[in-house]
Amino acid sequence: MYDVIIIGAGVSGAATARELSRYKVKACVIEKEEDVCCGTSKANSAIVHAGYDAAEGSLMAKLNVRGNQMMEQLSKDLDFPFKKNGSLVVCLHEEDMPNLQALYDRGVANGVKELRILNCKELKEMEPNISDQAYAALYAPTAGIVCPFNLNIAMAENANVNGVEFKFDTEVTDLKPIDEGWEIHTNNGVFRTRYVVNAAGVYADRLHNMVSEKKIHITPRRGDYCLLDKSAGSHVSKTIFALPGKYGKGILVAPTVHGNLILGPTAIDIEDKEGTNTTREGLDQVIERAEMNVKNIPLRQVITSFAGLRAHEDGHEFLIGEVEDAKGFIDCAGIESPGLTSAPAIGEMVAQILKEKMNLEKKEDFIATRKGVLDPNTLSKEERMELIKEKPEYGNIICRCEMVTEGEIMDAINRPLGAKSLDGVKRRTRAGMGRCQAGFCSPRTMEILARERHVSMFEITKSGGDSKIITGTNKDSL
Repeated sequence: MYDVIIIGAGVSGAATARELSRYKVKACVIEKEEDVCCGTSKANSAIVHAGYDAAEGSLMAKLNVRGNQMMEQLSKDLDFPFKKNGSLVVCLHEEDMPNLQALYDRGVANGVKELRILNCKELKEMEPNISDQAYAALYAPTAGIVCPFNLNIAMAENANVNGVEFKFDTEVTDLKPIDEGWEIHTNNGVFRTRYVVNAAGVYADRLHNMVSEKKIHITPRRGDYCLLDKSAGSHVSKTIFALPGKYGKGILVAPTVHGNLILGPTAIDIEDKEGTNTTREGLDQVIERAEMNVKNIPLRQVITSFAGLRAHEDGHEFLIGEVEDAKGFIDCAGIESPGLTSAPAIGEMVAQILKEKMNLEKKEDFIATRKGVLDPNTLSKEERMELIKEKPEYGNIICRCEMVTEGEIMDAINRPLGAKSLDGVKRRTRAGMGRCQAGFCSPRTMEILARERHVSMFEITKSGGDSKIITGTNKDSL
């Protein structure tokens, strides 16, 4: 019997697991996919929001600002890429200035530091490629950009090293109250636990509604994105937003921590909780609206497009806390933007709820830090030569677009909660994320996966489940 089972290994579930691993507790994370970071957490804007957008006094606002404050130190402790690059909300028309001022006032009320409104001249000096129509902008120096994969993976790895179990390919089918807590029925058997944390993203309403008479509803809100090559990465230095509208913060243009340029997202409400297909209409909308705020975007440099789903709860608020009519069932639901920014604070809050309910004691041997996959590009020439001498695999380039070595891929596979698929390797090392989008490196990456995991090439998948890549051989014998 577990003390706590967390359902969902996205950023909220991983953050909760890490914070909980500070205590003497028997905890487990159950995830229906083959890896962490397979849902909303893998396909988003990768933005650390300053905190001026959420309604004053809301849980969203409070956790956004707290998460923003935590992110820099967390990135140092857990070794994932983060950069405080600042953000701009662009106002195109003088008549919209009251809306920009309202955003500034809300940010101040929410506790966002260093906010200021820039005039047209200041804005153009800061961002030369801003639209010629721009009238003014709200500047938030505390906003940043992060690698969402590595944030999620780092928290999960650290939780695992500190004793939290992870069970993948395990989908919850039913939840039943028992005298000591809860019985969780899955496709991989029945688990018993004193407390449940519902961090199931777009599926959180289904789990909540299994146990409570007070129903909630989550709409999958699809966001389409375009990702541009690194040659376009310096087109803007700040994250550029449009003034927010009914469906959120509009289309942004932003650099990524890895040097690309990202455009998006749309906000299209759908019913399919797995509907991550892009559409022509959606991508056209991304391009059209991005060009309203930033000029001369080099669209010929687009290397891929993708879509993600936000878990939009009808009340547009984070739902975090014990469900009134389901003792021991803790909701962590409706975690849409600014969920990525808020994740460290969400983990802190949920762990605090559980600590108080179970009177948990802190561990003396908690490991607070983690080292990510070694990137040889960060080493000096002498250090790199020494590394290759010691481990020749670091001299063998597998992904030429991103200059990822065999040594990095081996590390990604063999570390705690290591990669089991091409997508798992890609998120941990960026092998396959470059200009050719895995066109050349996939076969070699598959060979390394098969060798390191001691399985047949026929078993290697793109992203777990039925996504096998090899279906047969074209020559049975030579």
